[in-house]
This record gives sequence, C-alpha cells and structure tokens, in this order.
Amino acid sequence: MSRSRREPSRPPARRRGIGLGLVLSVAVLSGCVPEPTPVPTAEPEPSPTVTASETSAPPVDALIPDGSAEDNLPFFSSIVGQVWASDARESGRAYVDALVAAGFDKAAMQVTEDLSTVGNRAESLQFSVRWGQQCLVGQVGPATGEPFATVTDVVGDGACLLGQTRPIDW
Repeated sequence: MSRSRREPSRPPARRRGIGLGLVLSVAVLSGCVPEPTPVPTAEPEPSPTVTASETSAPPVDALIPDGSAEDNLPFFSSIVGQVWASDARESGRAYVDALVAAGFDKAAMQVTEDLSTVGNRAESLQFSVRWGQQCLVGQVGPATGEPFATVTDVVGDGACLLGQTRPIDW
C-alpha cells in the first residue's frame, strides 16, 4: 500500500498579497528618505542692528495691562522663575504675593494647597491669573521639574484651575 504524499499547502492568496504589500511598502519607504541638506560654509551676511524701541516684542520686565494673556506670559514666567529660585519655592502664597507685587490682580487668582490631604508637601503647586477669557497658569514642584507656565482658556465656570483650590484671603 503506498501512501500518497501530500503537497505542502500554499498560503491563501490574501496572505501572499499582504506579504507582497509589506515588501513593496518597505521598498517604497526606504526610497523616500530625503538627502541631507548641506550646511552652507559661507559667512552669513550681518543682520541690521535693531534697537529695543524698534522691536515689537513685549518687554519681559513689565506687566502689559492692555495686552493679551500671551503678551503677558513672558513676564508671568519671569516672576514664576524668580520665586522658584528662592527659598519660598514650595509656598503657593509666595507665587501669589510675587505676582501681586508685579501688578497682577489678586482677585483674579487661584492657587492650590501647599500640603496634600495627609499633610505631605504637594508634589506640584498650581496657580493662575484670569486674564479676560484666558488664564495665565503656572505649575511648580518636585513632580514638575522646572517651572512651567502657559496660557489656557477659562473653564466652563469661569475659573482657571479645576478641582479644589485654597482661598486667597490674606
């Protein structure tokens, strides 16, 4: 009795198509890498001298009361950086006080608690200043690393920070 040998089964046409598609994709993509652009070796032409009065960039050292939140972000960030560099870096009140001293409206501010609900130092502090329909928001602390500041939109109830904040009653 002879046994018939079974021919190995071929993959269905779909598998062959997928395999062929992958090979073609790799081939096409490998040819799509652009050539590196050479860096010019010639000396660049000197740019004209611009004085501070000729620039349109807002100053970092002053509040711009009629400016937007974006206009005031550099100044806000500089105040945050100054407090972060001080011994009071873990105190939300220190950020609020420094922002008030710089001209920001205390009534438009929010700040989170310095301590967690179990009495540990907060991993991050957040504070904000409402500026029209936008907010200047800062965040600092061990979990944050370097100080962070940004502009966001006001949330639904007109606040800048979500969740529990502490009263600014000093």
